[in-house]
Amino acid sequence: MARPSVTSASASADGRMAESFESRMWRWGGNLFPAYRRSGARITYVAADFHEVHIKIPSNWKTRNHMGITWGGGLYSALDPIYGVMLYKLLAGKYRVVDRTASIHFKRPARATLYARFQLTTQELKAIKTDLQAKAKLTRHYTVDLLDQYGVVHACCEKELCIQTL
Repeated sequence: MARPSVTSASASADGRMAESFESRMWRWGGNLFPAYRRSGARITYVAADFHEVHIKIPSNWKTRNHMGITWGGGLYSALDPIYGVMLYKLLAGKYRVVDRTASIHFKRPARATLYARFQLTTQELKAIKTDLQAKAKLTRHYTVDLLDQYGVVHACCEKELCIQTL
């Protein structure tokens, strides 16, 4: 089935905002960045407004361990940079965004391609900006699930990010 052609001002057939030239460049750059590329994961979508990012991590010879399941470290490295990069971009590079803590909970072995969807709402971004006007440093907590094609959760990652003025 052919993909529908969309412009940056329209939505795709599945209701997602189309990628802009800039968001597509960020996706390509992220996928070419050596540390991310070696995780085996791929960024598959970056919304034009940078409020949503999708990734996938296939189960193949590059990502599987000796037991035929995807390495836990590979699962985490696929998730690790996304929220930080999104916030850095959405805050126009005016703030330092770093991980403070992170944990990953493995629910079941990953023997198939897994997918994750990262979202930051406009309300969340406004709250961050408002809080940063009152104080120079704050933390935010985010959770993201790695799901198979049927929506079954294989891993859940919780991240605490520290955002501070430069």
